[in-house]
Amino acid sequence: MEALFYVIPLLMITLAVFGAVGVVRRSRRVSSAWNSGLTAEGRCLRTYATTSGGGDTMVSTTLHHVYEFTTREGRTVRFEEPNGPGTVLEGDIVTVHYTADHPEQATAHAPARGKLAAGTGCVLVFLGVFIAFCIGFMLVVHEMFTAADDFLSP
Repeated sequence: MEALFYVIPLLMITLAVFGAVGVVRRSRRVSSAWNSGLTAEGRCLRTYATTSGGGDTMVSTTLHHVYEFTTREGRTVRFEEPNGPGTVLEGDIVTVHYTADHPEQATAHAPARGKLAAGTGCVLVFLGVFIAFCIGFMLVVHEMFTAADDFLSP
């Protein structure tokens, strides 16, 4: 029974670490695309929205865009990007930032390094506090079980 109080927080910590790795990877990809200096004229092919939540929870809507552009080498690349601006509609021309090595990891977001760093930092701080809470919970539970064993032992 007491193993449950260790296993569940460890699983939550594992998920938080995977989330942090994903956030850092996404941030590095976007930053690399901005820093590469390679841009192309892209076209928005499609926009759509997804929703999550409902019932007793808050509903969240995410706007997605599907873009297509041609690299300097003549390769046509299509990619999808969430959280795009609501002002970009199907058929609009946008500036796409990409790297020569991985043009499929392009972004149509305008360079905003401070905003990217702040957003990434806030998510990492939140996940760090979450992990610290899980570790603290495990320590408190460990102390409770240790004290209960000492109390019950003759």
